[in-house]
Amino acid sequence: MDERAHADQWLAGWEARDLDAVMACYSEDVDFVASTVVTRWDRPDGQLRGKAELRRHFERGLELAPELRFIEEAFLTSSGGYALLYRRENGNRALDVVEMDQHGRAARVRAFYEQAQR
Repeated sequence: MDERAHADQWLAGWEARDLDAVMACYSEDVDFVASTVVTRWDRPDGQLRGKAELRRHFERGLELAPELRFIEEAFLTSSGGYALLYRRENGNRALDVVEMDQHGRAARVRAFYEQAQR
């Protein structure tokens, strides 16, 4: 899967609120870091490892933001990955930097937020 197709699948999964479709975008041993991990799970390093932890994190996010929506603002590519800048339904902007594995799934993700996000 190419970078654009991956981002489109990820966005479509969130739009449909289909967590299985969202999770299909990630490798089994995904390395995910975000400030929301610190606040939701009291992990100072902000890191989650593997799809099971990430799924729980996203489930909690959906509970906290029942009207969750992402509006793409910019898509930037690099060899083997991309960065997606998007605006959330609450007005906060986020940047996800994604490194993909050889199977076209997100293996390493770093999420950045313009304002503090729970």
